Amino acid sequence: MSEAFDLAWLDLREPFDAFARSESLAAALLARLPARPRLIDLGAGTGSLLRWLAPRIGRAQAWTLVDSSAEMAEAAFDTIADRAELMGFPVTAPNKRTLLVHAPGGAWRIEGLVADLAESPANLPLHQADAVVSSALCDLVSRGWLERMAAALRIPFYAALCVDGREGFAPPHPADARVAAGFRRDQARDKGFGGRALGPRAPAVIAEVFAAQGFTVEAAPSDWAVRARGPVAHPTLRDSAGRFLTELVLGHAEAAGRQDRRGDARIEAWMDARLDQVAARRLAAWIGHRDVLALPPRR
Repeated sequence: MSEAFDLAWLDLREPFDAFARSESLAAALLARLPARPRLIDLGAGTGSLLRWLAPRIGRAQAWTLVDSSAEMAEAAFDTIADRAELMGFPVTAPNKRTLLVHAPGGAWRIEGLVADLAESPANLPLHQADAVVSSALCDLVSRGWLERMAAALRIPFYAALCVDGREGFAPPHPADARVAAGFRRDQARDKGFGGRALGPRAPAVIAEVFAAQGFTVEAAPSDWAVRARGPVAHPTLRDSAGRFLTELVLGHAEAAGRQDRRGDARIEAWMDARLDQVAARRLAAWIGHRDVLALPPRR
């Protein structure tokens, strides 16, 4: 069973993810979809990728949201319905597993599937899909998991927000290298997908294993770049920037601490200093990501 994510964290990161994702790579995916596309969203969480991508598709579409948590699947339906109604889109629920969002360009049919992602793709309805998509998932999986996925697919595979190892905090701190090294080691521990997690190797490994199956692979940067005062061009994120940076600091310190067998006091000192900088609105951080799109040969 793969690791679960906290609902509050998923809600906090959603606008930063939306700002970071590559519009050009999403457009390349949309260009390969049929008139009424059917998408399988792996590790869908509360449906943030659907909320970003569905309006860009802009027509009738069907989604299968796959997650290992029944609680997450329920939260996804609730969140999608709430956000759709805020946008003025009527929502109906023909049954407990299906949600219909009546958007202007055509209805979005959304179904939930609770399944162990570690067993994918064997437990996925691939015969009913025109693309498999995910966000912030592929740096958690193993190489073997990706190889099985690539071997099973003859449809596009889109993996957004894969960490690529480029990251940093500013201003500099003497323990930055120590924390970063521990964080990178922690990224590679087994996350429940049958082997060491890919971590920052994910974009390169996706390209390698899908190219070996005859896919054409494209990638584009989708970095987080956050200041304690919030991105100037996006004032709607300003209020949550401090909370977002706090979670980044705590997450890095916790991960580095998990890998520290000597009880290095520098990690805690780093965390305390960074949290003080968040409070003083002096901290900035950037976390490098890549969006990756693998396209099969045209028939």
